[in-house]
Parts: sequence; C-alpha cells; structure tokens
Amino acid sequence: MTKDAQQHIDVLRMEELTDQLNDYAYQYYALDNPTISDQEYDQLYRELQALEAKYPEFVLAESPTQRVGDAVSEVFSKVTHSQPMMSLGNAFNFAEVNKFVEDAKRLVDGPIRFVCELKIDGLSVAIQYENGRYVRAATRGDGVVGEDITNNVRTIKSVPMKLRQAIDIEVRGEIYMPKASFVALNEQREEAGLPTFANPRNAAAGSIRQLDANVTSRRNLSIFLYSGVFSDQVPIHSQSDLFEIFPDYGLRVNPMYRICETAAEIQAYIEEMTAKRHELPYGIDGIVIKVDAFEDQETLGYTVKAPKWAIAYKFQAEEVETVVHDIEWTVGRTGVVTPTAIMEPVLLDGSTVQRASLHNMDLIEAKDIRLHDTVVIHKAGDIIPEVVHVVLDKRPEDSVAYPKPTVCPACHSDLVHLEDEVALRCVNPACPAQVKEKLNHFVSRDAMNITGVGPSVLDQMYEKANVKSPADLYHVTKDQLMTLDKIGDKSSDKIIQAIDDSKDNSLERLLFGLGIRHVGAKAARQIAEVYPSMAEIMVQDVAAFTNIEGIGETIADSVVAFFATDGVQDLVTSLKDSGVNMTYKGPAKAEIEAVDSFWAGKTVVLTGKLSQYTRPEAKKAIEALGGNVTGSVSKKTDILVAGEDAGSKLTKAQDLGVTIFSEQDMVDKL
Repeated sequence: MTKDAQQHIDVLRMEELTDQLNDYAYQYYALDNPTISDQEYDQLYRELQALEAKYPEFVLAESPTQRVGDAVSEVFSKVTHSQPMMSLGNAFNFAEVNKFVEDAKRLVDGPIRFVCELKIDGLSVAIQYENGRYVRAATRGDGVVGEDITNNVRTIKSVPMKLRQAIDIEVRGEIYMPKASFVALNEQREEAGLPTFANPRNAAAGSIRQLDANVTSRRNLSIFLYSGVFSDQVPIHSQSDLFEIFPDYGLRVNPMYRICETAAEIQAYIEEMTAKRHELPYGIDGIVIKVDAFEDQETLGYTVKAPKWAIAYKFQAEEVETVVHDIEWTVGRTGVVTPTAIMEPVLLDGSTVQRASLHNMDLIEAKDIRLHDTVVIHKAGDIIPEVVHVVLDKRPEDSVAYPKPTVCPACHSDLVHLEDEVALRCVNPACPAQVKEKLNHFVSRDAMNITGVGPSVLDQMYEKANVKSPADLYHVTKDQLMTLDKIGDKSSDKIIQAIDDSKDNSLERLLFGLGIRHVGAKAARQIAEVYPSMAEIMVQDVAAFTNIEGIGETIADSVVAFFATDGVQDLVTSLKDSGVNMTYKGPAKAEIEAVDSFWAGKTVVLTGKLSQYTRPEAKKAIEALGGNVTGSVSKKTDILVAGEDAGSKLTKAQDLGVTIFSEQDMVDKL
C-alpha cells in the first residue's frame, strides 16, 4: 500500500472516530443514556489522538480532543449579544405568582399554559452555532455586552462541538458546578492553603473565567440550556417544544420541567421542588415560570428590563441564629490546620447543624468571630453550613478577639504562614495528626481499600502497633491487633486478610493512596495507564507527565516533587519488599453471558442507601452481567433499584413508568 493510500485510510478513520465519539457524548449528555463503557471510550479516544498526532493538518474542529483550549488567554474580549439577555422579574410568594398568572391570562386571548422549570444557580451563557458547528460562547455581562469565553466553554463536555443538525442557532443556558465537585474543589483548595469558594455559583463563575482553559477543564463544569435565538426554519414554537427538540440536536436540557395550566398546579410544582431541592446534585435558587407558546410571549411583550411572559419564584434562604461555643483546629495530611466552629445544635434546612467550617484564620478575623458570639448561619449552596455574620448586639461585654494559634494542636510544633497561602500549616513531617490522616487516606476505598481499618483502628495501631507509615501496615501481626480495643479473634483475621489482599491492587490505587497533593483517583489512573510501573513513574520529569491527556503542570510538578522528597524512595522500596504490587493491571474485562443474564442490555439506575452492596459493588456486579448503570433517570431507563430513603429519582421513575426494584429484587436477579 502506498503512503498516500494509507494516509487516505487514516484520515477517513479520524473522521469516523470523531463522529463516533461525538455520538457517544450525545448519548451520555443530551439523552442521559450512555451506550459505551468508559474503558471503550478511552480506547477510541486514544486511537484518535494517535492519528491526529500523525496528521495534525487533518484534525477536525469538532474533534473531542480539541476541548482543551489554548493554555493562556491574556484578556476576555467583548461580545455584543444578538438579542439582549434580559433578567427576570422576581416573585417571593404565591400571591405574586398568582398575580403573574392572572395578568397573563387576562392579556392573552384563548387558553394559555405555562412551563415551570428549575432555576439553576450558575452562570448565564450564550453559545453560537453556525451550520451546526460551535463557534462562540459569551457571558451575560450587562445583558447587552458580555465577555468572550469560547475557549473555556469548549472544555465543558456537555457542550457539543457539533450539533446533530446543520443549523444556525444561538442557545442560552446556565453553566453550573455540581455540588459534589464544589465540595471536592473546596477540600482541595483548603488542603493547598488557598481561599475557598463561597458557593457553587461563585465556583462556576470563577472557573469559567480562568485565563488558563486547562484549569477550567479540571473543574467538572456542566450546563443546562433553556432558551435560544433562532429563525422560523427551526421547528420550535414554544418552551415545551424547546425542551423536547433541543436534545435531538445534542443540546442538554434539565428534564425536571412541568407544563401547568393553573396557578394551583404551579404552586404544587413549586412546593414539590422546594422539598426536593436539597436532594438534587446541583444547586437551584428558585423556579422559573414561563408562558409556553412563543406567540403568547410576543403578545405579552417586555418591560425595559424583563419579559412580561416569565417570572422567577425565588427561594428564601433559611438563616438561623446559634452560639459559638468553641473553635476546634484539625490537621490535614498536608499539614494545613483548619478551624471549625462548634455551635449550639440548631435545625437548619431540615438537618441538625452544630459544626461549621471557618476555613482559615483570615476568615475568622474578617468576620470577627469570637467565642460565645451569637452568629447567623446558613447552608452555602444548600450544602455546607456557613457562618454569615456575627450578631453584634448579642456579643458578651467581656468578649475578646479570637487569638491566632501559634502551635500545631497535635504536635505543638510552630505553625507557619507560607507565602501565597491563607492557611496556617504544620511543617513537622512526624506530626501524628498528619501521619494518621495519611494512613487513613492510604486505606480508603478509592485507594488501597483495606476494609475494617478505619480512623479509630488506625489511631490504636499508631499508638500500640507502631504503625507510623503505610509500609508499617504490612508488618502488623495478629497478636498486635488482638491488643486493640474491640478487636477480637475474627476481626483481627479479617484485617490481616484485607491488608494481604491489598497487595494485589493495581498500581493506580497505590499511587492515589500515597497521598500526592493534587493527584486524585482519576489522575492516578491516567498516569498509570501511560507509565505502568512505579519504577517508570518515579524517574519521569514534569514534561513527561504534562504530555498525558488531562494532566497539567500543577499535578506534574506535585508528582515530581513528591518522589524527590526525602524518605519517599525508602517508603516505596519498603512497600515493594512487603509484596505490594507495583504495576498497572488495568480494568478487568467483564465476561458477559448475554443469553443467560437478566441484566444484559438493560439501563439501570441505583438510588437510596443499599445495605447488602455498596454502590460501586452493585454497579460492578450489574455491568459484569451486561447491564448499563447510569446516574440519572430518563425515558431510556429500564430499572430503578431503590434503596432506603430513595428521593427524587424514585419519584421521576414512577412518573415515567420505569420498573422499580427493591434491593432484594436486585440481589435475587444477581
């Protein structure tokens, strides 16, 4: 075969892979119905990467490899919107909602209906497609002029680079950060001594306006779309049409909307969503009510600032008062000391709260929080208890400013305030609190997964069995375990067995378990896939790691610095000598017996608390038998397995007529 012929075949394969991978992304994000495993997707993705490296001149703009933008943008240029991005009028009670409904019905001839949708707490964006291809994205700005964030929005996986129809359209929606990502990001920033974000909305806004698009790509942002600017050729004539048709184009919408005809129905929806808001994996701050038909919207028109055909019912943020009894300082595995307010227990948003993170000394000083102060608290982003402010009128007369700690609460070493950090840090590597936190991380589920060895057992191992490093775990004897409180003959045997079993883990678990700053479970796997032995990883430089897809300079610097640290080489050698596996084994391939398996080909959602399985165990068991486990309920869902305290997913599954299994039903079929 000639060189030109081979090139022709390879370029056609690049086009095929691009279309194929974008179609899988459409199934995953727009339809919420994944049709391929992560492993299979990654294999195809790497094949495309290899071909694109060979033929860079033929890389398609819509290729999924092009999601990571240029490294740094000096400034965000201005973009004038094709039509103003107007704000909405607000309603704060049902009387104001009723008035909106009555006014709309009075001004529109004939029957009228409304669409109620969740008001996503994020950052408004307008995205332009030409001939179905992504060309530009801009922030709302002042509603008339926004900032060009094309490069950063390109990194959001739920934003398609090519629509499934070659149309010209501008779509608008809300970029948001899922609650779990927000919590993880703040934990990472706190450990790194950086300021934390106040809520997911601020985190999303800060992430989308990063000068370095690679930072944005690591923030796990997502999007819901709810409006657009388009010509009469696009067959969308109402808000409900938009929600039905956008997914056909590959555009992601929030499925939890409802068509209502009366104010009573709207009120019922608001009450239902108000009760469910804390269960949602993303933040909402209200309900948007829109007149459905675009023709009716035009009849109602606009004020100077807002449409008359839509209104936002805003949730009232619940705030309560309580008293700060103490401030407790804890030491993390990187040495950062973090203050937590210990308060009088109080009911807040349906749960009892008596602790609230104060993040760092700078925050304590900025809000002037003192012992015995009465404070107002709320849940930031509906998640994390946070002190809003001190009630100065109730401050005791003998109150004094809270003193800045000078020594570590665990080892009494001097605390340091490193340059460019807001955190106080204990730099004593032998600090018992840091050692215990590192051990706890090492045995955790996503790391070495040593069951039966929790914080209380590790505390005793540290004191009574001389376990001062991960390597020491592999030398613990049954006799030593038997001296620990509440550890008997059977328990000690199980712990010994769990420690021994962990020696066979694949390399990525060990790499994550070592507790390298900024290296999560996903990054550990990405590194191990490219450098499949610990010996290889330990000798790579920063450039080698940054060449790995998804690994930036921060992670690369951290890995290189970790293996250059005194004692790390000895630790790895000791683990190896103890029989701990040092190579990447890769994910096991499931043997699917499609004929005999009940689960083969079925799309399954797990929700609620399971007692006989953990979620990952149930997912693995179902997928091993040919099932496909997804994260949320859709029309494509075949079975929802409902454990205890199942929430909104169960309700939605019932509404859609999805088959509901109890955990025991699942176990019987497995």
